Amino acid sequence: MSFYRDHVLPRGVDWMMRGEVFSAERRKWAEGLHGRVLEVGFGSGLNVPFYPPEVTEILALEPAALAWKLARERVAAAPMPVTFVGLRGEEIPLDAASVDCVGCTWTLCTIPDVAQALLEIRRVLAPGGRFHFLEHGRSEEPRVARWQDRLNPVQKLIGGGCHLNRRIDELVLEAGFRLDSLERYSIKGPKIATALYRGVATAAPGVAP
Repeated sequence: MSFYRDHVLPRGVDWMMRGEVFSAERRKWAEGLHGRVLEVGFGSGLNVPFYPPEVTEILALEPAALAWKLARERVAAAPMPVTFVGLRGEEIPLDAASVDCVGCTWTLCTIPDVAQALLEIRRVLAPGGRFHFLEHGRSEEPRVARWQDRLNPVQKLIGGGCHLNRRIDELVLEAGFRLDSLERYSIKGPKIATALYRGVATAAPGVAP
């Protein structure tokens, strides 16, 4: 399984997550990002072309060494510096209140201790900093949600730990964020994997980092 996780899966994800449908979603996700941005789950750099000019630096957190290699051309073409800073969302090697924004796309489904990762994201955000997320998760349709629960063990096995049924909005709120915007909708594809959550969150007032 380690060969599959380290060498096969990153290439598969890079191939599957391209295309105009995903590009359109990434473009909307990136609106409003600015300044120094930490991207959790940088992958093969598929978000890089969509960062707005207001972004001055990208700090990349990515556990898969092959994904970082696959990102080389996109990183080289970026108009702003892109720096690899670490591996795990649960242990972000940055100072508190050191980034203007944090972004992640199709990442919170996979992080093993997602609650800890979200606490770390809140810790590194500067006061008033924005957390932009675009994730798939639990469907609003009860029948689809039941199938997500049934198939989740298989998905975790073939998807490198990816969960079909995480309630992304609840996880963000439980980590001490306030949801400034949230859209729930589906895109074309298998319903068990295409229920999306796109939102922007900021640290809730009065909640210690």
